[in-house]
Amino acid sequence: MSDEGYKRLKKQLEKALAECASLRKENASLRALLCESSREDHLEKDNIMFVEHTNVAGMSNVVTNGSTPSEKVALFRSLFRGREDVYAVRWEGRGGRSGYAPACRNEWTKPVCRKPEIKCNACEYRELLSVTDQVIFDHLAGRHTAGIYPLLQDETCWFLALDFDKKSWQDDAAAFLETCGEMQIPAALERSRSGNGAHVWVFFEKPIPASLVRNLGTYILTRTMEHRHQIGLDSYDRIFPNQNTLPKGGFGNLIALPLQRVPRNKNNSVFLNEEFELYPDQWFFLSTLRKMQFSEVEAIVRDASHNGGVLCVRNSTEDEVNNSAPWELPPSKRIPEKNIQCPLPFVVRVVQSNLIYIEKDSLPSAFLNRLMRLAAFQNPEF
Repeated sequence: MSDEGYKRLKKQLEKALAECASLRKENASLRALLCESSREDHLEKDNIMFVEHTNVAGMSNVVTNGSTPSEKVALFRSLFRGREDVYAVRWEGRGGRSGYAPACRNEWTKPVCRKPEIKCNACEYRELLSVTDQVIFDHLAGRHTAGIYPLLQDETCWFLALDFDKKSWQDDAAAFLETCGEMQIPAALERSRSGNGAHVWVFFEKPIPASLVRNLGTYILTRTMEHRHQIGLDSYDRIFPNQNTLPKGGFGNLIALPLQRVPRNKNNSVFLNEEFELYPDQWFFLSTLRKMQFSEVEAIVRDASHNGGVLCVRNSTEDEVNNSAPWELPPSKRIPEKNIQCPLPFVVRVVQSNLIYIEKDSLPSAFLNRLMRLAAFQNPEF
């Protein structure tokens, strides 16, 4: 090898070694940042307390795994908002029993607390606790599991949520998310704390009347069932908020909050993408979620009503209520529905026995969905 060739190779080697040293330095710097971020992400630091935030809704900066605990708590409270004057805590009893109860300052404090002899809602010493940053921090850190009551005292709510808990929860949730995508509705998929179900969340910029929110949820479900009837009518009972109006003396149904540390360590109670893969940065995903405006929700529900979209089961007409044989009503008295735009079989096998059985194999989902709604009716006494 000539001297010139040797010098050229030596120069290339020195350059490569310099690049390797630079990469090692960069690698060490990134590892240090990662460790620092990981330390900040551990919300279980002992004895930490928070200064209360006066404006949890005014989130403008993006939050990530590397953000401070207080920034994460503020983001969390800006999304998962229910009643502020009360929240629920999960309890676990003997024999695997579990449930939620409103958090009370005097719980198990003797002699004023006389559980289980006296129920909480009948106790004169019950002192409900309010939602604070520390409550949310403790939930995220795994110190307790908190639930919130979506229905506010003015019968509005900050979000819509649906619970999918059948064996087919993945297929059901995926179909629902697909419908949300078609309707340009921003939705977030959360795997449940058990890992055997999911919540789908839709958030609002401002509180919206619960009746309107429930109509939005039922319309999305109705559209979803047009191409996946397996979801079933019972899904309408798993919409949060569960009520249009506050029950007398109660708070309405509660929903468990996500991202509690214990199930989160098992990749449960976390948010997933459309492929059911874990978002690597849960906080970044949540901070970039779009919230729906009141005008959007109102327009969707209004258009659904005007275009013959059916919200859950059809409303009964006055003539139908007063008629002992509603199937004899002329077509003009029925609420019009759009024609089913899909191929139908020439022959359908029906068996009349103790019930009427219809063979489903050859029938499309849209047709089966129409049959289920035809067989369902409103129950004003419920």
